[in-house]
Amino acid sequence: MRKLMAIALLGLLSTPLMAAECATTVEANDAMQFNTKTITVPKTCKSFKVTLKHTGKLPATAMGHNWVLSHASDEAGVISDGMKAGAGSSYEKPGDARIIAHTRLIGGGESDVATIDVAKLKAGEQYAFFCTFPGHAALMKGTLSLGQ
Repeated sequence: MRKLMAIALLGLLSTPLMAAECATTVEANDAMQFNTKTITVPKTCKSFKVTLKHTGKLPATAMGHNWVLSHASDEAGVISDGMKAGAGSSYEKPGDARIIAHTRLIGGGESDVATIDVAKLKAGEQYAFFCTFPGHAALMKGTLSLGQ
């Protein structure tokens, strides 16, 4: 029995303990808040997944949320063009090249996943994530950076 435990422990120790976590979950609620303000993407990841989970109860028509990533300098334009695009486009201008990654608009109890191609991120550049539902970005925003 002890030999089996020792072998099992050696097996655990031989696996990389510092493997990069290439995913995170961001929760959004009915009080127009994300549960995080910063995300650091390990540069060793090829892709990075952000799961947006709406923990509230209100439907997308009343309190919908999405998660949109762009360069910080493009945030205002993405939000403005998204409002013009309307709910049918998840408040995102179709084909907007400024959007690096995004989820669809979701309501309470729903979730969606955005996948970031890490090769498109550059160290030292400022990225912003936000909700483009009208008026939400004032409270629902944060920063994303490429880690070491």
